[in-house]
Amino acid sequence: MAVTCGPDGIPQWRRRTPRGDLLAWAGWLGAVALTMLCFHYISERTIWAFVWDAPAQGADLVSRMFPPRWSYAAQLWRPLWDTINIATLGTALAVLLGVPVAFLAAHNTTPSRALLRPAALFVIVASRSINSLIWALVLVIVLGPGMLAGILAIALRSIGFIAKLLYEAIEEIDPTQVEAVEATGAGRAQVLAWGIAPQVLPAFAGISVFRWDINIREATVLGLVGAGGIGMQLQASINVLAWPQVTMIFLLILVTVLVSEWVSARVRHAVI
Repeated sequence: MAVTCGPDGIPQWRRRTPRGDLLAWAGWLGAVALTMLCFHYISERTIWAFVWDAPAQGADLVSRMFPPRWSYAAQLWRPLWDTINIATLGTALAVLLGVPVAFLAAHNTTPSRALLRPAALFVIVASRSINSLIWALVLVIVLGPGMLAGILAIALRSIGFIAKLLYEAIEEIDPTQVEAVEATGAGRAQVLAWGIAPQVLPAFAGISVFRWDINIREATVLGLVGAGGIGMQLQASINVLAWPQVTMIFLLILVTVLVSEWVSARVRHAVI
């Protein structure tokens, strides 16, 4: 913010200096030019005939999706149960692996800031950089199709999420409580159990339940690449153009996600 003096000598406040105004306008012009350039690039590679025809095609597809095939629901309960198991077991495995990584990544609990902390941070970044669908695609090639690939894909994706949020919670703990436990002559394990863990336990519970809620949604699509669950039924129905079955699967997934959201909210409210 710039300050100038008027003719009467009274200071006048301005939001920016003339140089700042010029730079702000240059930034806006650059953003507009970049947007136009990107639009031009995309337009040259877009078949606009398909775009103009999309509303009619979409309406035709929706008309073929209704009414849902309600009788198909009887064949979906087992795949749906597999999907919930994939999300639950994947989350549990991620918690078991993510908690140690979080304590190694937090600067106030890591045994080595020069070696172990960078390694733990790398694990967190690597896990969060690759989507669960890509993990599943690779694991299906390595392990074959099935639920095991889906469980491991969910776990590998979730480790970084859980570890990152948890290590941030660990770094924000009240150090006076830790010092009080240390003053009693407690060892490192006792300090961890009585000085640190009680402070991060509510955050840990909330993070775990929140990630489980996310994984319920992600597990529904892993079957598209052969990683088990209801996604395999969805892929099979799309392949044979059985659109009423697809609608039934969509409705079941929607209900499942709503229930998981409700359960997650209630658990977080009870814990935090």
